[in-house]
Amino acid sequence: MEPITIGIAAGAAIVAALITFLVTKKNNAVIIKAAQEKADALIKEAEAKGEVIKKDKLMEAKDKFYQLKTEHEKMIAEKDKKVADSENRIRQKERDLNQKLEQNSRKHQEYEAMQANLRSQMQIVEAKKQEVDKSLQKHVQALEKISGISQEEAKTHLMENLKAEARTQAQSYIKDIMDEAKLTANKEAKRIVIQTIQRVATEQAVENSVTVFNIENDDIKGRVIGREGRNIRALEAATGIEIIVDDTPEAIILSGFDPVRRELARLALHQLVSDGRIHPARIEEVVNKVRRQLEEEIIETGKRTCIDLGIHGLAPELIRMVGRMKYRSSYGQNLLQHSREVANLCAIMASELGLNVKLAKRAGLLHDIGKVPDDEPELPHAILGMKWAEKHKENAEVCNAIGAHHDEIEMTSLISPIVQVCDAISGARPGARREIVEQYIKRLKDLEALALTYPGVEKSFAIQAGRELRVIVESEKVSDQQADTLSFDLAQRIQTEMTYPGQVKVTVIREKRAVNYAK
Repeated sequence: MEPITIGIAAGAAIVAALITFLVTKKNNAVIIKAAQEKADALIKEAEAKGEVIKKDKLMEAKDKFYQLKTEHEKMIAEKDKKVADSENRIRQKERDLNQKLEQNSRKHQEYEAMQANLRSQMQIVEAKKQEVDKSLQKHVQALEKISGISQEEAKTHLMENLKAEARTQAQSYIKDIMDEAKLTANKEAKRIVIQTIQRVATEQAVENSVTVFNIENDDIKGRVIGREGRNIRALEAATGIEIIVDDTPEAIILSGFDPVRRELARLALHQLVSDGRIHPARIEEVVNKVRRQLEEEIIETGKRTCIDLGIHGLAPELIRMVGRMKYRSSYGQNLLQHSREVANLCAIMASELGLNVKLAKRAGLLHDIGKVPDDEPELPHAILGMKWAEKHKENAEVCNAIGAHHDEIEMTSLISPIVQVCDAISGARPGARREIVEQYIKRLKDLEALALTYPGVEKSFAIQAGRELRVIVESEKVSDQQADTLSFDLAQRIQTEMTYPGQVKVTVIREKRAVNYAK
């Protein structure tokens, strides 16, 4: 049973498999057909959509083409319009040019006609001129016969008379102008100088070569001198000042021509006496310390002076020189006070004359910086001050004013004479400077003696405190021209050979007297 059953079961399985295969094949054919139909439908739908897209794109392309064509035609139309406008302008210019050419041609023809007319008129005038010349020649010959002189002689005589008359009138006219100018100039100059002096009020500063150091009692003198004079010798060596300890009660005298050193000695001595420790090592230490303090004070004085005067941008070395002026004097006049006074005078005078006030004030302050050198160069103080100013890049007008305020160089700006005048005003005012009586008398005698060395000089007088020298000459020996030369030579010799404050006026008097008696 089992084999038969197995065979039947196997046959049934095979039949079932065959049936399944057949059914599956039929189903696949149906699926394939359905898929093919669906694919055909999709292809047709895609083709339809493609046609639609193609038509849309074609329409867009045509629209774009029409738009570009329209714009192109519009651009071409604009260009054609511009070209037409340009052609119209060119045609208009051609018409204008043709009109101008026609006008020029007509004017040229008119000009040629006028030239021809002028030539004919000139010929007529020339003919008439020849006739007039012949007639004039006949008249001249007749006049020469009547007068007895030639035509050239008459011309020469007439010209000489006209020249003499013109020269006389010109000299008279020039004299009137010069007199008026001198009167006006003198009056205006006096007004400016007087107003400048009136507006500046300064103290009278008198200095000498001695400083008195007051002490509480005379016991301090022994401590200042020290054992065997060690302290006083150390102090003199450190300061360069002579210290005089004598019988003067409660006073020690410091003697020296350098005011800076005298001030250094005074301050150092004050600190030593206040401290009580006085010996050579301490003296050297105190002197060095005071020297540094004094240098700082000099710089501070220079800065304060510049601030007071409103002067800015001054080089540090020039500020230091301005501060050193405080300890210098000229003919007894404090140099810093003198420079400040000159600066103020220059500012006022420059303002009156409409010049640069700041430059004038700067030049006035710096005009005497050559008097405060650290060394002793062999140069006039004006030239030395000018070189220092040039070295520190000062304005060219300021440098020239410094160098020319004693006529050492030529003046090249209007500020230079202002500085010179204000320097003379400051130095010549009453009480500004002081001279020892012996020196004053000697200077007057030297002035008079210098004048008497010239031949033909009869008498000489130094007047106005030595500000003027009057020289009387013999009229038989000295002519007017020689008197002018004598005045100039005397002024030059006084300027080069003598030392004096301010300026000296030289007046040469030549007088001719004719005396007779009626009996």
